[in-house]
Amino acid sequence: MCETSAFYVPGVAPINFHQNDPVEIKAVKLTSSRTQLPYEYYSLPFCQPSKITYKAENLGEVLRGDRIVNTPFQVLMNSEKKCEVLCSQSNKPVTLTVEQSRLVAERITEDYYVHLIADNLPVATRLELYSNRDSDDKKKEKDVQFEHGYRLGFTDVNKIYLHNHLSFILYYHREDMEEDQEHTYRVVRFEVIPQSIRLEDLKADEKSSCTLPEGTNSSPQEIDPTKENQLYFTYSVHWEESDIKWASRWDTYLTMSDVQIHWFSIINSVVVVFFLSGILSMIIIRTLRKDIANYNKEDDIEDTMEESGWKLVHGDVFRPPQYPMILSSLLGSGIQLFCMILIVIFVAMLGMLSPSSRGALMTTACFLFMFMGVFGGFSAGRLYRTLKGHRWKKGAFCVPFPTMVALLCMWFGISLPLVYLGYYFGFRKQPYDNPVRTNQIPRQIPEQRWYMNRFVGILMAGILPFGAMFIELFFIFSAIWENQFYYLFGFLFLVFIILVVSCSQISIVMVYFQLCAEDYRWWWRNFLVSGGSAFYVLVYAIFYFVNKLDIVEFIPSLLYFGYTALMVLSFWLLTGTIGFYAAYMFVRKIYAAVKID
Repeated sequence: MCETSAFYVPGVAPINFHQNDPVEIKAVKLTSSRTQLPYEYYSLPFCQPSKITYKAENLGEVLRGDRIVNTPFQVLMNSEKKCEVLCSQSNKPVTLTVEQSRLVAERITEDYYVHLIADNLPVATRLELYSNRDSDDKKKEKDVQFEHGYRLGFTDVNKIYLHNHLSFILYYHREDMEEDQEHTYRVVRFEVIPQSIRLEDLKADEKSSCTLPEGTNSSPQEIDPTKENQLYFTYSVHWEESDIKWASRWDTYLTMSDVQIHWFSIINSVVVVFFLSGILSMIIIRTLRKDIANYNKEDDIEDTMEESGWKLVHGDVFRPPQYPMILSSLLGSGIQLFCMILIVIFVAMLGMLSPSSRGALMTTACFLFMFMGVFGGFSAGRLYRTLKGHRWKKGAFCVPFPTMVALLCMWFGISLPLVYLGYYFGFRKQPYDNPVRTNQIPRQIPEQRWYMNRFVGILMAGILPFGAMFIELFFIFSAIWENQFYYLFGFLFLVFIILVVSCSQISIVMVYFQLCAEDYRWWWRNFLVSGGSAFYVLVYAIFYFVNKLDIVEFIPSLLYFGYTALMVLSFWLLTGTIGFYAAYMFVRKIYAAVKID
């Protein structure tokens, strides 16, 4: 097992508590991997404080569905509470109406989890797993894992039970102080043990204190959705001292037990890249040198012209394709995505987007995507002019269209002006200098073999880049759809670099084969084929939906496939753009190396 250490941005200071200082418990949201629909904490009839105060949220928290709000839990630093009753007036239990009971029962059957935070640390449920089941009890190895949040309740034999008692276990680290100074404490871990205890087994007094039943004699608190239900909401607080320092307190949440799988993914990806490099060096480079040497023989020009090969299409290889505005706009969006993803992963790898800063990753990604519009517009404008385009203003409008649909205000205020600015300067700049002239009359393209079909090319070109990153894709999907923390951005950065290299290499191989077949219509085909791994991402998303998730209802399924479609489209733009520019540089390079009369 390997532990990852959290790094904190300068300015994020720890909070020091003194003995009996209040430690505020806040609620974040309710989540379920079955429905994928987050709800705010007070959407269920939990006990409420006298005044409900919602935290001001950043863009990332809003997009994540967080609604951080205060709760009535009274927790004091290093002060124990055996049992305390919430929202109990004159020793009377809480009565849930039929409608409230039905809602609570529905959320429990949908496997909802409750997420709380204390000093910005999320609550976790300890799970103790034993690896050697068949051996003696003494030889059993206990593997401790943590589940984010706690289960709202559980079902057993068609009956529904609510976790109405929470045993909070908070760990503190005692800071080293001078002798004459009062000790200060810092919260370093927040655990909870949820319990279901029926009303009859809980004894409450007038002071809102209660007595828990001894041992396992108590029965759980059932929620009958067909009638009113009476119950107590109770909690207890236990403090323990810990050697964990404040800077390492997120290790519990970020510890990965499957780091070996990540290393296997990296090694697997490196093997794929070396395999592609071998193909390039053995076939492409050797063949190219031979081709260029033959084409450059000046004493046998007639025989050379009769040969078939990529030189024969030199007068058409840079002929502008159909719909150049759309192509350049899609590639501009791809450049915008590439710059945003590269910077976000690199900054996150350095630890500057710690999970302690809630929503920071998504907020940074959104704003970077907006500001990277200037680079997307510049590259799209220059390519559009290279393709003999003239309506640059209309072309600039097409680049950030997906953003316009999602975030209209940011699109109008930031992205659109920056794209126009970049497109303007890109269009004014000299177009790319192609090494050969384009003939006025297009050359006739010979009949192509079956394996040169566009869809076959997508299948062939997509499998290797996808194979280089599909293991990491599993962890990303788990983080998105199963509310897990993902913080191995060092691995992700390596995988991203490998993906860029593999997409570039396979794109060069595919465009070379196409030109050798005397098909000069490579612009659109190369863009589509280079994004072929997006097809496999879609297939994997369907596989993940069927085998890993328990989603059965229509709305959550629609939500899943809607987001998946956006992810697949973005991935296609990203990989298609990487492959296109690699192929474009390759084509310019090889045609600059031959002598053209």
